[in-house]
Amino acid sequence: MTQLEEIERASNLVSLFLKRADEGADTPFLGRKIAGKWQTMSWREVADQVCILAENLRGLGLADGDRVMLVSENRPEWCIADLAIMAAGCITVPAYTTNTERDHVHILDNSGARAVIVSNEKLSGPLIPAIFNTGIAEHIIPIESVRGYQGGNLSCHGWSNMISGDAQAARKAVEARIANIGRKNTACIIYTSGTGGAPRGVLQHHGAILCNVAGAAEILINDFKLADEERFLSFLPLSHAYEHTGGQYLPIAVGAQIFYAEGLEKLASNIEETRPTIMVVVPRLFEVLRTRIMKQVAKQGGAASFLMDRALEIEERASKKGRKRLRDRPMDLLVGRLLRPKIQQKFGGRIKAMVSGGAPLNPEVGTFFQALGLTMLQGYGQTEAGPVISCNRPRAGIAMDTVGPPMKGVEIKIAEDGEILCRGELVMHGYWQNQGETDRALQDGWLHTGDIGHLDEKGRIVITDRKKDMIVNDKGDNVAPQKVEGMLTLQPEIGQAMVVGDRRPYVVGLIVPDAEWALDWCKAQGKPLDCSKAQELPEFRAAIRKAIDRVNAELSVIERVRGFAFADEPFGIENEEMTPSMKIRRHKIKERYGDRLDGLYRS
Repeated sequence: MTQLEEIERASNLVSLFLKRADEGADTPFLGRKIAGKWQTMSWREVADQVCILAENLRGLGLADGDRVMLVSENRPEWCIADLAIMAAGCITVPAYTTNTERDHVHILDNSGARAVIVSNEKLSGPLIPAIFNTGIAEHIIPIESVRGYQGGNLSCHGWSNMISGDAQAARKAVEARIANIGRKNTACIIYTSGTGGAPRGVLQHHGAILCNVAGAAEILINDFKLADEERFLSFLPLSHAYEHTGGQYLPIAVGAQIFYAEGLEKLASNIEETRPTIMVVVPRLFEVLRTRIMKQVAKQGGAASFLMDRALEIEERASKKGRKRLRDRPMDLLVGRLLRPKIQQKFGGRIKAMVSGGAPLNPEVGTFFQALGLTMLQGYGQTEAGPVISCNRPRAGIAMDTVGPPMKGVEIKIAEDGEILCRGELVMHGYWQNQGETDRALQDGWLHTGDIGHLDEKGRIVITDRKKDMIVNDKGDNVAPQKVEGMLTLQPEIGQAMVVGDRRPYVVGLIVPDAEWALDWCKAQGKPLDCSKAQELPEFRAAIRKAIDRVNAELSVIERVRGFAFADEPFGIENEEMTPSMKIRRHKIKERYGDRLDGLYRS
C-alpha cells in the first residue's frame, strides 16, 4: 500500500500518526531551539508521550467526547497534547495565545471544556480568571510551572507527571480505544478567527482533516517527489486550522520532520538554520519579505538591481504566456547563476515549495518570488472546509491570479450570484451549538463559502472577493476591497490599508504608513523622527497621496480611492484589529475609525 493510500484509508488521525511513528522509530521528528541549540525528539519518544498522556487524561475522569482546551505557542508539546487528547477519545479545542480573558470566557463557556492545557505563566494570566469566571473546567495542566492560585474546584496537574507512566501498557489501551474512532467522529472544535464578529466553533471531524491531508499529500508526492528527509518549519499559530492541518497533520502523514520557529522576529534566521523543504505561510509575511529583499537589492545597486529587474520582467512575461520566451533564456540562465542562489540560500537552500493561504495573495507578490526561483503555491479554503479547498500546482500550471484547481476529493460549484460552493468529506459537520449558522452555511450538502469567484478555462478557481466584504456603492456597482488594499500595500510608502465605501458615492481609505519609509522620509526632510507628527505635515500627506494616485492609475473609476485618513497606530493582533493569521478585522477597525472615515465624505 502506498503512503497516499494509507492516508486515504486511515480511520482517524491518531492511528495514522502511530503508524508513522512505528516507521520513524528513533529518527528525528519534532525539533525546537533550547539554550541556543536545535534539539529533536524522535518519533518513538513522541508516540510514548502521546499514549501516556492520553491514559492519564482518562485517569482524570475525562470521557469520550469531552472537550479539552489547548492554549500554547507552537512547540513539541502542542503536537503531543493535541494527539493525546484525541487518543483519549476527547476533542481538542485550540485557543489563540493572543486571546484576552473575554475571548477565553467565550470559548470555555461555548465549548464546555472540562480540562485545559496551558504552556506557561504568561499565557495562564488571562486564562485562569476566565476559568474561574465560567466555573466549567475542572482540571488545568501547565506545561511549564505557573504561579499558584486559589479558588474554585480547579485541580492542577504537572506536565511531567502527566507524561510519566508505562508506555507499552498505554499504547495498548490507546489502540483499543481508537479502534472505535472513525472518520466521522469529531477531532477538534476550531474557532474561527473572528473577522466578522464572535468566533464560531467549527466541528472538524477526523475525515475532514484526513481528506485535506490526502489532497495536499497527493500534490507533494506527485509534483515535488518527496524524499526521506522532508522538513516543515512551523510558525503560524497551530490554533489556526491552516497550520493545524498543513503544518502538523500533513507532515505527520508524509513522515516529515517538524521544526518550531522561535517567533516571527527570529523567523529569517530560523529558516536559514533549519533549512526547511516545505513552508506553510500567509500573504502578509511574503509582502514583508518582498519589501525587505527589494530594499537590500536596491542598496547593493548595480548588477544586483539589474538582475532583479530582468528576473521580474522575464517572469511577468512568462506568467502571461504560460512559458518563457526562447530569447529570454540566456538572461534567465544568468539570473539563475548570479542572483537566485543567493536569495534561495536565505531560505535555507532546500525549499521545494512555499504554500500561501489564509488570505488572498497579490499576484505581483507571487510573481516576485517565482522570479527568484522560489516555487509559490497559493491555496484557498476556510476553517469550515478542513481548511484547504484548492491549491496551485505545477501540473495544472501555476497562475498567480488563481488559487489552483480543487484538491482531490473536493467538488466545486459556482452559484448564480457567483458564490463558490464546496462539497466533499472535507466539509465540517456544523458549528458547535449554533444550528442557525450551520443551516445558513450548509445547504443541500453544499458549503456556502461566502467567497465570490469563478473557474477559469483550466478549471482553476479565481477568487474575486468575500461576499460579505464586497463594497456596493450608492449606484449599485461592486468593488472588491481586498484587491484595492493589496495594491495599496505594495507601495513602499504604505504599510497597511483598509478601504470602505458601501452605499457611498466613492471609495475612501484608512492608511498606516510604512514605518521604515516614514523614518527615511523624516530624515531626508530634516523633520523629527516621529511618524505620528509627520502625518500632520502637508508634504508628508502629499507623499502618501502620490502613492495612492499611482494605484488609482491602475484601477477603474469606481475602484479609485478618492480620500484617505491616517490610522492612529498599525493594525495589530494586540489591538484586536488583526486576526492571529494576519487578516484585518474590518468590523473592529470600522468601530474605531468610523467617524473619521465618515468625515472623508463631508470634506
